[in-house]
Amino acid sequence: MNKMIKDALILFAITLVSGLGLGAVYNITSQARAQQEQKTKNAAYQAVFDGADHFDEYKINDSDQKKIADYIKKMDTDEVKANGASDINADINEIMEAKDKDNNVLGYVITVTDNEAYDGKIQFSVGIKEDGTVNGISFLSISETPGLGMRAKEDSYKNQFNDKKVDYFKYSKTGASEDNEIDAMSGATITTNATTNGVNAAIFCFKYITGGAE
Repeated sequence: MNKMIKDALILFAITLVSGLGLGAVYNITSQARAQQEQKTKNAAYQAVFDGADHFDEYKINDSDQKKIADYIKKMDTDEVKANGASDINADINEIMEAKDKDNNVLGYVITVTDNEAYDGKIQFSVGIKEDGTVNGISFLSISETPGLGMRAKEDSYKNQFNDKKVDYFKYSKTGASEDNEIDAMSGATITTNATTNGVNAAIFCFKYITGGAE
């Protein structure tokens, strides 16, 4: 009987130590992952707003989130979709205020996830100045087809959104001819549609939080 109790205690001790060890490893890897994610975010913020000294979170609650989503849906009119774009299916994940060293707001960095990319979802940050000019976009997560949709990460594609003050963007398969048009990526219309819709969602979100909502 004593041997059975001893064996049971040993087994319990081994299980306890193993569990604590796994828990410690999980906490360490979770912290490392969180730090890496934050580092990636910070790099994206700086990429789309390199003139900012620092970034502070623009806090929104669940009610605000719903109002923003409703406003995006309202602004996604037939005119916006006239080029064949699909309905916007995107989520606003985070809004950051870009500030100078004196804490003055220079604009916003809006992180958005479009849910209708070729591989499912893409996430990127959009920098928008206070006057509504888009500074640029920087991808946080994208897993599109190499040589096709992954070309969205190339400057030749991304830079089409830079320094543009427009009500919304649309894409053209035959060559952009208007200020709010971008050239679609050949063979990657779905990815083009997803990025364009995501940028438009960010623009509409910006209009809402800055009091431009109709």
